[in-house]
Amino acid sequence: MALVLASVTPGEPEIFSALQGEGPSMGRPSTFIRLSRCNLACEWCDTAYTWRFSGDNRPHRDEETFNRGENQVVLEEEDAAAQIAAKGGNRLIITGGEPLLQAPALVRMLQNLPDLHVEVETNGTVTPPPALDALVDQYNVSPKLSHSGNPAKLALIPERLAAFAVNPRAWFKFVVEEPDDINEVLTLQREYAIPASRIFLMPEGRDSKTLRARSTWISEFCNAHDFNFTDRLHIHLHGDTRGT
Repeated sequence: MALVLASVTPGEPEIFSALQGEGPSMGRPSTFIRLSRCNLACEWCDTAYTWRFSGDNRPHRDEETFNRGENQVVLEEEDAAAQIAAKGGNRLIITGGEPLLQAPALVRMLQNLPDLHVEVETNGTVTPPPALDALVDQYNVSPKLSHSGNPAKLALIPERLAAFAVNPRAWFKFVVEEPDDINEVLTLQREYAIPASRIFLMPEGRDSKTLRARSTWISEFCNAHDFNFTDRLHIHLHGDTRGT
């Protein structure tokens, strides 16, 4: 078995060093590995090149599809580990796509790495198996609200959300587009008893102008409900580009 990664350019795996742009570790120097494939399809997804390949008719606002061969790279776990180790640093962010779809291969990759702070970014629909869970320091869980276009029966799986809610290593990051989205967040918080201290609200947007416009009213909601606010630092620094 091997890992299926997204690519920066054809044939070049998306393994890179950058500041973490979102969530509780925002601003921290990190090494990223972006895996391909996702079990959900967000209409506003900014990494649609990890899943919306030619022939995939799941909706996306850009209506763009991608050539699978040009946007996927297959790496043996040992090779992926070697490229990560070569970047240096002590924080690894495993992102996607949905990384937990490739959990067995991730275990083998991590077993070939020195001790790192390991974060997994997940949509919260897949259970991490025990072998992988033992190697993860932090989960950045981003449940998808109705504006993502995903049916709730696929995106909000009760037993998965309940398990992450009681896991002190799991932080919840909700992508917010309109003020009405906050009601969905509050409902999920109540239903699963998610501590406010582990909830982040993040504006949806792929450019600084949109992010700043939404940040104003989102920050007010954070203040009112004792939530955390997170920006999208990488967008402000680099724009909507791969490998950042």
